[in-house]
Amino acid sequence: MTDAISYRGPDDNGYWVESNAGVALGHRRLSIIDLSPEGHQPMISKSGRYVISFNGEIYNFRELRKELSGDFSWRGHSDTEVMLGAIEAWGLEGAVKRFFGMFAFVLWDRKERLLHLVRDRLGKKPMYYGWTGEAFLFGSELKALRAHPEFKAEIDRDALALLMRHKYIPAPYSIYKGVYKLPPGTILTVSSPLKRYSSPVPFWSAKEVAEHGIAYPFTGRDTEAAEHLDALLREAVRLRMVADVPLGAFLSGGVDSSTVVALMQAQSAQPIKTFSIGFHEDTYNEAEHAKAIACHLGTDHTELYVTPEEAMAVIPKLPGLYDEPFADPSQIPTFLVSELARRQVTVSLSGDGGDELFAGYNRYFWARGVRNAIGWMPRGVLRAATQTLNAVPPKMWEWSFRAMGPVLPGKLKQSNPGDKLQKLVEILAADNLETTIYHGLMSDWKAPASFVLCASEPSTALTDPLRWANLPNFLPWMMYVDLMSYLPDDILVKVDRASMGVSLEVRAPLLDHRVVEFAWRMPLSLKVRSGQSKWLLRQILYKYVPKELIERPKMGFGVPIDSWLRGPLREWAEMLLDERRLHNEGFFDPAPIRQKWLEHLSGKRNWQYCLWDVLMFQEWLEQHRSTSWSAASQGAYPL
Repeated sequence: MTDAISYRGPDDNGYWVESNAGVALGHRRLSIIDLSPEGHQPMISKSGRYVISFNGEIYNFRELRKELSGDFSWRGHSDTEVMLGAIEAWGLEGAVKRFFGMFAFVLWDRKERLLHLVRDRLGKKPMYYGWTGEAFLFGSELKALRAHPEFKAEIDRDALALLMRHKYIPAPYSIYKGVYKLPPGTILTVSSPLKRYSSPVPFWSAKEVAEHGIAYPFTGRDTEAAEHLDALLREAVRLRMVADVPLGAFLSGGVDSSTVVALMQAQSAQPIKTFSIGFHEDTYNEAEHAKAIACHLGTDHTELYVTPEEAMAVIPKLPGLYDEPFADPSQIPTFLVSELARRQVTVSLSGDGGDELFAGYNRYFWARGVRNAIGWMPRGVLRAATQTLNAVPPKMWEWSFRAMGPVLPGKLKQSNPGDKLQKLVEILAADNLETTIYHGLMSDWKAPASFVLCASEPSTALTDPLRWANLPNFLPWMMYVDLMSYLPDDILVKVDRASMGVSLEVRAPLLDHRVVEFAWRMPLSLKVRSGQSKWLLRQILYKYVPKELIERPKMGFGVPIDSWLRGPLREWAEMLLDERRLHNEGFFDPAPIRQKWLEHLSGKRNWQYCLWDVLMFQEWLEQHRSTSWSAASQGAYPL
């Protein structure tokens, strides 16, 4: 099981077994702090009561160590040893609440005979678990569980429906029946002799943080808010620069990564190593902006321009990297920049989290604008508008927006306007505008259970009102839903698998939980002002980088999947979307898929994201047939 994920920890491996309790822990180590044998895992606490297998970093371990030093003598200087000391001193929940970091760990309590699974507040590190026969399995990735001889790989069709909507499978679900993702900020406890477990118990709640922040907002002046956020970010960056191995940062040239790099360079006596991926297609290329910012800050910058052929060569690697079907196309450049950085460093900082915390996504303004523009209209008028918009092909909208580009206001300069207008057409006829608008924008397939055979789509943070925080404003509500699902289940999954797939650790200072908590206390006027997103974050960045290097329309970190599917990827896609093949495999009704495929090829519609969802499942199925699929359990397709 540990060999299956050796790339997550190529420097060391270890095992610990307590036969009479039926418990075995394994670990693969990527050495970051304390490279000596004293950092070896699984690690036993000083008293011998606890055994831990831990993935991640505790950034404030030195401060915790000082606090504990009166009662402990230390063997080495690893954060793992400090974690065990903290748990012995304050108990598991008391210790976890003091940990600042990213972590997923398993703790065996030999005295109480309890097994605890713990995942960090925002879900930066993964944890899968589930029963297979009489065995309770857990691990950082599904391939570790699949390696167990009793593992039964039965595809969960309900989870497949979720994939078709979201382009990822939200926690707690996984692609396999009976296997789950531990939700962020929770502890799951299993007793031994092994019994069925209760539900995960939260030690930190994003919902409570959001509601508390709205109820008790920051009331100081703009300058005071900027000073406080600056101090929090400086501290978050400083803690994440602690490493006994080479360290650098991803730099896209956007606000988030530029802020992180600027704060790193301000606290470093040496040039920080920064890394960017460039594309020859101007629509997808931010490398020139990143290079200008790196030059201004004086970083040691490396950029790599990637050809379409090099980017497409990553596609066959994706099912192995992501381990379950995952269909965010930005997984491709994320892997490429991780691979580039790993040639020089073992740890890289990133700007992940800034969009969700400081209102950075274009869709927030698009959705709010739609709500404000049509919320007053009678249903009959909206239906007529729907028919009018439907009559104009999306390609015509794309051409119109390009032609009007020089005279359009900034907030109307959208990427893929034809795609967004397609979604707007479906939204106009909705009954509950606010929730339906965002639900529509965040959904690829609108009714996935209608073509995923024998599926019933479970509720998620996007679709279940019981999970929603009590927030008075549409924009914070959208940010909250993203914090609950899109961030941990898409963005952080994308970065973790791409980076750990090349043995690179990525740290996200903007997701320090203290920054998250303050961001929710910030009034909306500090996030959005005069139509500009991330207003307060920009004020901090302007201390280090001239405004003219930053002020430009936001770009996504993507690749031109739409044109690739009509060109160099067409033969590959046609093979996977063959009508007879889809019918024989028995997971999909081929008709709606084939219809979208033919419309996409003709240029009538741009269905790149819907098709990519299906293609990523099909490619995953093709590569995992021998271990995750059988004709007897799934259908009649010949192996």
